[in-house]
Amino acid sequence: MSTPPNLSPQQVSAFPQHETITGVVERLTFYSGESGYTVARLTRPRSTELTTIVGSFANIQPGQTLQLIGFWRDHPQFGPQFQVVNYKETKPATLTGIEKYLGSGLIKGVGPVTARRIVAHFGLETLDIIENQIDRLIEVQGIAKKRIKLIKNAWETQKAIKEVMVFLQGHGVSTTYAVKIYKQYGDKAIATVTHNPYQLAADIYGIGFLTADKIARNIGIAPDSEFRYRAGIIHCLSEAAEDGHCYLPQSELIELVIKLLTTESHQPTEEAISIIIKDMALAEDLIRERDEDKTLLCYKPTYFHTEQNLAQLICQRLEKPVGTDIERVHDWIDRFTASRKIQLSQQQRQAVETAAYSKIMILTGGPGVGKTFTTHTIVSLWKAMGKSIALAAPTGRAAQRLGEMTGLEAKTIHRLLEFDPRTRGFKCDSENPLPHTAIIVDEASMLDLFLAYFLVKAVDIGAQLLLVGDIDQLPSVGPGQILADLINSGRVPVVRLTQVFRQAQQSAIITAAHQINRGIYPTIEPISDNPVSDCIWHGGGHQPEHGVQAICELISDLIRRLGFNPATDVQVLCPMSRGLVGTRNLNTVLQQLINPPTPDKVEINRGGMILRVGDRVIQQMNDYQREVFNGDLGIITDIDTVWSLD
Repeated sequence: MSTPPNLSPQQVSAFPQHETITGVVERLTFYSGESGYTVARLTRPRSTELTTIVGSFANIQPGQTLQLIGFWRDHPQFGPQFQVVNYKETKPATLTGIEKYLGSGLIKGVGPVTARRIVAHFGLETLDIIENQIDRLIEVQGIAKKRIKLIKNAWETQKAIKEVMVFLQGHGVSTTYAVKIYKQYGDKAIATVTHNPYQLAADIYGIGFLTADKIARNIGIAPDSEFRYRAGIIHCLSEAAEDGHCYLPQSELIELVIKLLTTESHQPTEEAISIIIKDMALAEDLIRERDEDKTLLCYKPTYFHTEQNLAQLICQRLEKPVGTDIERVHDWIDRFTASRKIQLSQQQRQAVETAAYSKIMILTGGPGVGKTFTTHTIVSLWKAMGKSIALAAPTGRAAQRLGEMTGLEAKTIHRLLEFDPRTRGFKCDSENPLPHTAIIVDEASMLDLFLAYFLVKAVDIGAQLLLVGDIDQLPSVGPGQILADLINSGRVPVVRLTQVFRQAQQSAIITAAHQINRGIYPTIEPISDNPVSDCIWHGGGHQPEHGVQAICELISDLIRRLGFNPATDVQVLCPMSRGLVGTRNLNTVLQQLINPPTPDKVEINRGGMILRVGDRVIQQMNDYQREVFNGDLGIITDIDTVWSLD
């Protein structure tokens, strides 16, 4: 078999059972104008049955004759399908094919009737006539000069699409990315990629620096190109943001950029990178600020301005406290605690009083200190004061717990602010603030910079905001440590609960957590067949393989004997992703132990990781469009092997 168009033999061999087929597009079952993802039916020579093809296409219409390179897959529901890796359009070889091609709607101004007339007049030369002597269409009855101009423009557009696709694929760009690039830049795609392929990383979702760098090498962009240096700097700041950082010290940034951009033939110098950083700062493509120690800090502009704006919003709200009759608050607390026969600690009472008059307040403390009970009391006070209360948390699970604790409806912050997938923004903002006079956000340690900004921005200027959280618990997935920074600023009222209550003291988990926070080695019950506490210690060795063995034994034996279901009731926490006791290996081990493969379970392999029906999964990134957010848990109930390839 000859090598398919625009693919090297090495690229072709990467696909299983690769094959080249040709045919005419009969109809489109599905087409996404945004991504180019397509499911279509193809008529093949000497075949009486239609073939289903799946892949990414820049522009596809019924009647087109295509040469496709790809491989066969057996869909569990829809049967055999041809997964397209690359393609090119060829001219139809028969009069019927030419007529169907012209009349398919691909060329504006030519419908089935006009196509029939053109083919009847020019025969097999039809496409050559349109390509080289289009003015001769005047010879066809019913075609005027005005329509010829319309047909000519449409034909040129089709040619431009083909030229762009051929150019991109000829430089190692996959069909999927080629479609995205054409959708973004149109006829300017070739010029954009040729001039600065690193622009792709900034403009197109899914194309990062490494992909753009590969395209740049194929095109022949020099490794010391200023475009490459600039893109590398932005990439390193973006990678730092993925690790939670809003900025990097310039010295650390330079070190990371040199490591990123070094190749066998080129190594950037500190001086060269410093010059580019300075130029970018002058052009405001990045922001440089000095901290208290005079260290230069480098920000992406959006991070810097968002941080500044958030600080200003908080300061504005702190300027005017809520007018409150504190004596009436004292009387209410006395009546409330007496009627319910409860007692607040001094710290808890201080928290309730502070919440009565603070525009923004933080309630913090470790486990077992009564944050939940205190929050419930504050909600009761605000109800008595006639306030309209909204409850929210960064994740669905946290919102559910908050709602159960207070008896009121609680939402994720994204739902509270009414996230709009079309604009990727929030409907609630300073112009359309939240219609509530008091807002509580639980698990506030998980607030990242941007979510905190949009939240505070949407809080009405006269409303109150209570942030509840523990800085020693889950941090934000996005950049920033908002709760910790606000506490350390000394500007926001903070009530820290430290007293561990008697009921909580009975929990070995809570006792151990506080001991660890104080730097004390925790006292934990050793493992036994009949544990009496909720926290036990398995001291089965000090090597990583011993840890894996211990986890397997606990799940296979003790967990089951205690009446728990390992598939739904157990979660293993570990501090790293790599290594024998990292998340990657443990997920594989636990999957084999809890949800092994069977003939009736569909599974797919993505990046060396097997996903199988019945697996429990956790969302690690916010997907605003699907309203699935970090921390949400779920179980795989079905896998569409076709869509999983998109």
